[in-house]
Amino acid sequence: MHEKLVGTLLLTRYGAEVQTDHKQVNENIAVAPRYLKGATDGDKVIVEIIHPATNRRPPMGKVVEVLGRGGDNDAEMHAILAEYGLPFDYPHEAEQEAEEIDSDISTQEIYRRRDMRDVLTFTIDPFDAKDFDDALSFRQTGEYEYEIGVHIADVTHYVSPGTQLDSEAYNRATSVYLVDRTIPMLPERLCNDLCSLRPNEDKLCMSVIFQMDINGKVVKHKISRTIIRSDVRLDYEQAQSIIDGSLASGTSVHGGEIGGDVVRAINMLNFMAGTLREERFRHGAIDFEREEIKVLVDEQGRPTGFRMVESTPSHHLIEEFMLLANRTVAQQLSGTNKDVVYRVHDVPDPDKVEALSKFVNKFGYSMRLPKKASKNENGTKGATKAIKHLLSESTGTPEQELIHTLAIRTMPKAVYSTHNIGHYGLAFPYYTHFTSPIRRYPDMMVHRLVAKYLLSGKAQSTMGDLEEACRHCSDREQLAVAAERASVKYKQAEWMEQHIGETFDGIVSGVTEYGVYVQLTDSRCEGLLHMRELGTESYWSYNEDEYCLLNEHTGERLTLGDKIRVEVIRADALQRRIDFKRSER
Repeated sequence: MHEKLVGTLLLTRYGAEVQTDHKQVNENIAVAPRYLKGATDGDKVIVEIIHPATNRRPPMGKVVEVLGRGGDNDAEMHAILAEYGLPFDYPHEAEQEAEEIDSDISTQEIYRRRDMRDVLTFTIDPFDAKDFDDALSFRQTGEYEYEIGVHIADVTHYVSPGTQLDSEAYNRATSVYLVDRTIPMLPERLCNDLCSLRPNEDKLCMSVIFQMDINGKVVKHKISRTIIRSDVRLDYEQAQSIIDGSLASGTSVHGGEIGGDVVRAINMLNFMAGTLREERFRHGAIDFEREEIKVLVDEQGRPTGFRMVESTPSHHLIEEFMLLANRTVAQQLSGTNKDVVYRVHDVPDPDKVEALSKFVNKFGYSMRLPKKASKNENGTKGATKAIKHLLSESTGTPEQELIHTLAIRTMPKAVYSTHNIGHYGLAFPYYTHFTSPIRRYPDMMVHRLVAKYLLSGKAQSTMGDLEEACRHCSDREQLAVAAERASVKYKQAEWMEQHIGETFDGIVSGVTEYGVYVQLTDSRCEGLLHMRELGTESYWSYNEDEYCLLNEHTGERLTLGDKIRVEVIRADALQRRIDFKRSER
């Protein structure tokens, strides 16, 4: 298969050529007139190389798809998806298959399930969410005893192995979240209709039902197929207002109004979530929670500003019960001695932790690592304690964002695997993904394993198939994350195109032999401050050992975490690039 690249078609007096978006491709790709496929000057295209470059001629290619006009928002977002090999539309056959699914829930299906439609149930999601694949139910069963249900849309009831829908979901493996759009893993009929736990509608779920005491301790649990009926839909802000006491019963929300039972349930669940969270950190979990900046866009996709996304107790409430369900399912599946899909996270590399320790010493932090860094139990516990102390000590400081970012970089990426090594970051010996089958294919695999091993006891599947699927899903997840970051960089550069000549406060986020990268304080936009823009009267050099730029005339140093004020001198959304010069204003 020939290599496919994304770029912009240019018509010159010598003919047509494609200037690619890939930084590693230095030459334009020549395209003969018969291979243009209707593309015109300035169009964003996908080009396939049909003849590689030689000493005598550039690479030759043909246009295989025209994405739209260069600079057009849809064309550029599609180009980012194409760059990472991700789809931007849904095959008609799979869409049609979804439309033909019978939405009626038969009496026989209800009879096969635990009927929980009379139990108080609600969803808590972002205010702009369109699909709701998890819900919580709550009822008191004794003086200090409670039944908490974590209900997850039963996607695999509607999507069967061997269907076009399942094949497409597997190929995608995950939904992709760009700045201005979501590219779903499943068609809208499923994620926004059949499997969306909307208020006042009967929905099929796979559920973990917990019996818990007032302190959040699990007394017992049961995994069941259920049918539920959500009473009310809350967003995180509304749930937080209930916790804060500023949103009272009788307030109208999506699907109805808040009753006193909802207020009591939210407050009790919040208390339980707090104890679960404290216990998790006490057992070694690391709090990598960071401030998140969301790019705001208008209806045309143009950036309009930035908003800080705050993580509140209402977010923690949902997070803790989803984590509880995920680890409970993983632990129960592990007891079957069958092949299981785990979400695993390895321990940090000792060399990287030691390098982090040396760096943060410059900020006055001491990580107090074990004398011999190692991956054995004592070494890992010592590194965990040191990292947790560092994150806690740096919280609220100017260098917080930088230190937390560098700490995360010492960690390996979490992946899917049939070989369980536990989840280091969460401090769980068993963990999986069960709670988002609308947007993650591994969750669908886990639902099928639960049905096979825990609910019906069918024969085990083959190790090879599951492990290959785990690798595939892990790879697709990383591509989706890369595409999301690329879309953010595009919008940040597009925003900065409107602010050429303006000055901003920032922090040095990277150091190279040709300059420093600066992340702006307010927007988190990152750009390059080239060495030549630091001042022509002085000579700067890169000190690799100290990881800094050094002014050999004045002795001034620029290193990671330094505060700096910069002026925007160039911004190019198409190249996703921002350039600064130093400003004294």
